Amino acid sequence: MKGAQFSYSMQGGPLMRVQASAAILLLVAFALFACQPVVEQAEVDASAAEEAALRKADAEWLKAFAAKDVEGMVSYYAEEASVFPPNAPIVSGQEAIRGMWEELTANPGFEVTWESVKVEMARSGDLAWVQETYVFRMQDAEGELQEDRGKAVVVWKKQPDGSWKAVADIFNSDLPLGDAAE
Repeated sequence: MKGAQFSYSMQGGPLMRVQASAAILLLVAFALFACQPVVEQAEVDASAAEEAALRKADAEWLKAFAAKDVEGMVSYYAEEASVFPPNAPIVSGQEAIRGMWEELTANPGFEVTWESVKVEMARSGDLAWVQETYVFRMQDAEGELQEDRGKAVVVWKKQPDGSWKAVADIFNSDLPLGDAAE
């Protein structure tokens, strides 16, 4: 093979260009995949455990409402919590929230129930929000039982002791204003 010259050229045939393109594409895909954050099973388990703890707190909170247990109701609000009732000013702080619920639960027809329809946890694991639908009943000034149906969002914050407390509780009616007032 005397006199044979070896020459390297990027000018290969169509098959060579397809193979080179495929190799480059695979390298890019591998690099992108390798850069994705890895979600550890422990993180998934912790998130599921936090959501379960939050759902349990929400269910216990509902029991306090069903029992008209104002202290139990208020115990699920953080000290700095605010409630945003419809057609009323913001109620902030546990003492003011206690006063609001004491007044409402004194109504003989008072009853509130809700169903959590969506729970979202922040990646940080210390905040969550729950979307709910509710039914609220109480007697009007004439003693007639009135019912309101609506939706709510409750923002929960994980406390230093690991418990969950509501920091923002907002609810509003699905009924037209005239129906809710009648």
